[in-house]
Amino acid sequence: MSSTPGVAEQRFWSLRHSAGNPKIGWLGRRKGSVRAAASGMALTVVWPWVVLAQVAVPDSVRRAAASAPLFASHGTLTLTVEAPLATIFRERGQNSEEYRGKVVDHQREGQVSLGVDIRTRGKTRLSRRICQFPPLRLDFPRQQAEATVFRGQDKVKLVSHCQDDRSEYEQYVVQEYLVYRVLNLLTDLSFRVRLARITYVDTDAKRDTVTRYGFLIEGDEMMAARNGWQALAVPAIPRVMADPEYLALVGVFQYLIGNPDWSAFGVAPDEDECCHNTQPVGTQAGPVFSVPYDFDVTGAVYTRYADGLFRPQDRNLGIRTVRDRVYRGFCASAGYLPQVFGLFNQRREAIYALYREQAHLGPKIVEQTLKYFDEFYHRINDPRTIAKAFGATCRG
Repeated sequence: MSSTPGVAEQRFWSLRHSAGNPKIGWLGRRKGSVRAAASGMALTVVWPWVVLAQVAVPDSVRRAAASAPLFASHGTLTLTVEAPLATIFRERGQNSEEYRGKVVDHQREGQVSLGVDIRTRGKTRLSRRICQFPPLRLDFPRQQAEATVFRGQDKVKLVSHCQDDRSEYEQYVVQEYLVYRVLNLLTDLSFRVRLARITYVDTDAKRDTVTRYGFLIEGDEMMAARNGWQALAVPAIPRVMADPEYLALVGVFQYLIGNPDWSAFGVAPDEDECCHNTQPVGTQAGPVFSVPYDFDVTGAVYTRYADGLFRPQDRNLGIRTVRDRVYRGFCASAGYLPQVFGLFNQRREAIYALYREQAHLGPKIVEQTLKYFDEFYHRINDPRTIAKAFGATCRG
């Protein structure tokens, strides 16, 4: 889609609701002209045939999202998930069936038990070839959850340990959790997460009971509402609508963690909604912020399946492994790079402290990860390497 003035494919947007939460969705398309005017950070896009919902997030909704108890603390939860797991794991499609289960929160004051609907989710980790224990989605009953740590939650993503019999996979969980936390240190426009020690009980009695680390991810609508926006469900994002400063931050963050596999504007061939490994949020005619997620296939986590999945793509980008960094940010945001580098420098000690203070991560992994980050910091603070690392491979 063209990001310059002229004839371009236009898309109709409308407000839709998911369990009471606003989400802007896509209705159709039409040819028309685009006029864009930018003044500093303010961006206005005028589309003759586009009808955009004029909806602001009420302060009460924003405050409720910000104060959700599940993500108000970084303490590790102790949970039990009871469900027909053997049956659930046979359902691995994008529209897999939900099954009734139970989540037990083991608190100091006693146990809190909630009935939930559970289904598999994801893309790469949904494959049996990758994960014998796939990621899950937990659907909480809002009224029953009101007096619990899950108050305000609806559909919550659970990142599981993927493999029962390989200890390094449990470390991958903690590593990916920390990558989300790194982005939290850089911007509020990021998904909050909560680590948990989870015991999985198969009520089908076909799988052994196991206890592993996992983490819960803030929902799209909650993350958007907390920041005063709506989550967007659209097939593509016009580049003129993207916030350039946030785009620069995301590009540098993805470079820090060694992630070549993301898009702020488009979808992968097997996807229907924008954007690949990012969730767009915004309102009205922009700006739009594409918020990153899914960090298992990155240099900072470096799962054993990472290179096997993306090696052909990595070769096209001129890298041999996801541990080799390549900047996939956008050339139009280059003017914001100095201030973004400054932010990363300001947060460096806090980022390193996340890893040094994480008791559930092995010391060798901590050492390797911080050494990997050291290489990043050397590059953003060396004028001789900035042009080569960030100018030669940026996307137009």
